[in-house]
Amino acid sequence: MSYQWLHMRITEESERRQREANMLEKLPQALAEVHDAMNICVDQYTQTFGPQTAELQVTEQCMRLIVREEQSGRWEQRAQVDVTAVAALPGFRIECEGGKPLEILVGVLPGDTLFYRDAQEYLTMEELTRRIMDKALFPKLGE
Repeated sequence: MSYQWLHMRITEESERRQREANMLEKLPQALAEVHDAMNICVDQYTQTFGPQTAELQVTEQCMRLIVREEQSGRWEQRAQVDVTAVAALPGFRIECEGGKPLEILVGVLPGDTLFYRDAQEYLTMEELTRRIMDKALFPKLGE
């Protein structure tokens, strides 16, 4: 005997698994998209304040922003921000020294367009880069 509820739930679960698989395939693309945007910001920052002031390091699943300041003739690290791809979200975990981790969910809209969302709202790339980088680059300016 075939149950209608079971057939519906199997279909729902199959669709959910397909969406999850699609998102996991897109996560490296999302990380690359965020990297490109952050790299533009770092380039503009270092053009203004000098090449030693900021650096973006990249590994397969993580990016690290390092911000430095010259003190007594030496370049000292002032801030560090890690952006890590987390398949379980799926999305990114953003960790700043001394701050609460921020989780950003990544999803796919029709047309294979990526979206980024925190717990409350959808984020443009401008807002996402601001949340990742602002406090590290400009700690004395506040919000």
